[in-house]
Amino acid sequence: MDECRVHSSQVLNLPLSMKTMYDIAEFVIRSVEMINPQQVEKMVELLVDFYNTNKSGKVLVMGAGRSGLVGRAFAMRLLHLGYNAYVLGETIVPAIGQRDIAIAISGSGRTKLILTAAEAAKEAKASLIALTSYYDSPLGKIADVVVEIPGRTKYSMNEDYFARQILGITEPLAPLGTLFEDTAQIFLDGIVAELMMRLKKTEEDLRLVHANIEL
Repeated sequence: MDECRVHSSQVLNLPLSMKTMYDIAEFVIRSVEMINPQQVEKMVELLVDFYNTNKSGKVLVMGAGRSGLVGRAFAMRLLHLGYNAYVLGETIVPAIGQRDIAIAISGSGRTKLILTAAEAAKEAKASLIALTSYYDSPLGKIADVVVEIPGRTKYSMNEDYFARQILGITEPLAPLGTLFEDTAQIFLDGIVAELMMRLKKTEEDLRLVHANIEL
């Protein structure tokens, strides 16, 4: 196994695809030191309290593009943990209201679709958790709990995801929101692990809720 390990001195000789994997993994590891534990604790406490006192309540996860895919993966695990979890944009999404939770994922904190949905969640008196790289972004400013997830230090002049898609704006190696999205995915998997511990859930508990009819 040790023979297969790549030392930092060998990274420069790797194919670009593998070097990029190394760079992204290194970024995710460094991000652990940058994420605020107090922000994380507030998110976990809100989700644990919600489970213990409002188990019939709803959790709505929202994100655009690849952030939306990250959100879907997290919503699936929330469902396995026993939450009534839904994903914005799916056919079956109930109304949310007071005492429900909305979780918005947006690197820039400015994606118009997500910001509009988050504002609607707040108007419905749901609690809003925001995962974003910018605490002072429009999304961050309206959230009840903000967790700053490191991503690119500078985002595109055109901040809206769908506008960027139409214009075909891309950048090399880790284009657009790749670093944020990958880091958010790993972070949320960490949140799942902590929720399992605090809610006293086992892997078998999650397996019992896992879909038994799959495509």
